[in-house]
Amino acid sequence: MSNLRSFLACFIICLVFAGGSMAADKPNIIIVITDDQGYGDVGAHGNTMIKTPNLDRLHGQSVRLTDYHVDPACSPTRSALMTGRYSSRTGVWHTIMGRSMMASDEVTVAELLRDAGYRTAAFGKWHLGDNYPCRPQDQGFEHTVIHGGGGVGQTPDYWGNDYFDDTYWVNGTPTKFEGYCTDVWFREALKFIEQSKGGDKPFFAYISTNAPHGPFLVDEKYSKPYEDKGVPGNMAKFYGMIENIDENMGLLMKKLDEWKLADNTVLIFTTDNGTAAGAGALASGKEVNVKPGTGGWPGFNAGMRATKGSPFDGGHRVPMFIRWPGGKLGNARDIDTLTAHIDVLPTLCDLAGVKVPGELKIDGTSLAPLLKNLNIKWPDRTLLVHSQRIENPKKGKTFAVMTERWRWVDGKGLYDITADPGQQNDLSDKHPDVVKQLSAAYDKWFDSISTRFDEYVRIGIGSEKENPVHLTCHDWHTNNGGVPWHQGHIERDQKANGYWAIDVTKAGKYAITLRRRPAHDPKPIGEEIARVQIGKLNAEAPIAKGATSVTIEVELDAGPATLQTWFGEGNKATGAYFVEIEKK
Repeated sequence: MSNLRSFLACFIICLVFAGGSMAADKPNIIIVITDDQGYGDVGAHGNTMIKTPNLDRLHGQSVRLTDYHVDPACSPTRSALMTGRYSSRTGVWHTIMGRSMMASDEVTVAELLRDAGYRTAAFGKWHLGDNYPCRPQDQGFEHTVIHGGGGVGQTPDYWGNDYFDDTYWVNGTPTKFEGYCTDVWFREALKFIEQSKGGDKPFFAYISTNAPHGPFLVDEKYSKPYEDKGVPGNMAKFYGMIENIDENMGLLMKKLDEWKLADNTVLIFTTDNGTAAGAGALASGKEVNVKPGTGGWPGFNAGMRATKGSPFDGGHRVPMFIRWPGGKLGNARDIDTLTAHIDVLPTLCDLAGVKVPGELKIDGTSLAPLLKNLNIKWPDRTLLVHSQRIENPKKGKTFAVMTERWRWVDGKGLYDITADPGQQNDLSDKHPDVVKQLSAAYDKWFDSISTRFDEYVRIGIGSEKENPVHLTCHDWHTNNGGVPWHQGHIERDQKANGYWAIDVTKAGKYAITLRRRPAHDPKPIGEEIARVQIGKLNAEAPIAKGATSVTIEVELDAGPATLQTWFGEGNKATGAYFVEIEKK
């Protein structure tokens, strides 16, 4: 009998680790996160102009976190969501300048789910590093279909992409697609889901759209109806991009029903920061009267103050819908408890029955008891968000300390959010005790997250995981902020320079090729000499007249270093926007 028990125990363990039937009992998980869509950019939240029937339907089927917060910018939010840790702990506090790259030692929700037997895939925007060891395929995603950088058309993206019929990276390989970018992400995600539905493993699909982030490019059939109704300029296109997202959400929900997956699928819809273009004249949080007879639309911000990038609620309070029909979450309802992006990883792991290792030091809290409507007393938490669009974070810059009642903003204003959701009345003089308490919480928090401020998240070169490595100026470190992060900047020959933080994984000979434009769309360099500096090593090479690239070969020792390039003489010369490094 003891031998039989041993055999059965071994068999069950093997099933679990092989992704067998026990793993298949776990819920499937889909996260849809859009880019720059705010709380007010959904019809169900009171916006009478925008048409989002499918999101409204999902809203009616979901548990809604109505006081859910993210960081005021995209990369920080994504790193916190992926890790359950405050973004700056992960090395991410900006969207460019090498500070949008997440440290490779961070453990993501994708890694935890993969190791628990899930199939994992990412579609669309990653924006936590375009090179090894920071790519999504290095951070737990087994299948990836993504664009480069923070958006289609940005410098790391495939040159020439414009939202329509573009080239994206499939597991690291450039691949041509037909169709509008958002349609591609959902179409590829549905292929993955369909392939997974009959298997013996649950799946985790991360659908991360670059829309409705600018540039505001969308088929006129989506934007013109808004223009005809008096929605101004880019806001009409912004709304049109959201309507296209909504259309794809409807398709996703329909397929989940058809494939009988909806019941055991945790479906999440959320966004990465406050609205970028939907608030219009309401960005201040104050009521605006449109001039009679103009037919204009002032925008809608759900009564909040400010937009993307701001420490006021309009910059970081966003939608969060969670639907799991078979998960005993109870009736669709609003939960007004203060929650945040750092809660996503522990919550999903809890719902999936996946243990979070204690050594990960998660900042977030599992919201499963709240979602399941358990009769528990929930503590009043203190949560923080900040935005640091600089090389090294500064204490006291662009932050909010939040409790259920209070918002302490930028160390200057105290707002009672329960009585003043528009954050118009500073009460700091009337409640010095609250100011003292929240200021102390901020000081403690800032000290705790500052451990990575003096570190670099480094791009690995010489690894078999990625050789050659293609670097772009998007990831230059610089203190002047003048990084050409969009292809349009390079088209205009923006004069700038900076350095990359790299890690030479193996000593040996390396060929370093410098370009103004990628190899598939070359442009003459127009200078006579090229130079590189890697640590203390300096090398240079002449540039032939009319040449579109120049290669310099060097011997490198293993270890961390910085890399900088110049076209022409003098330290103020422009750097190479694109650099290819290959270990020979």
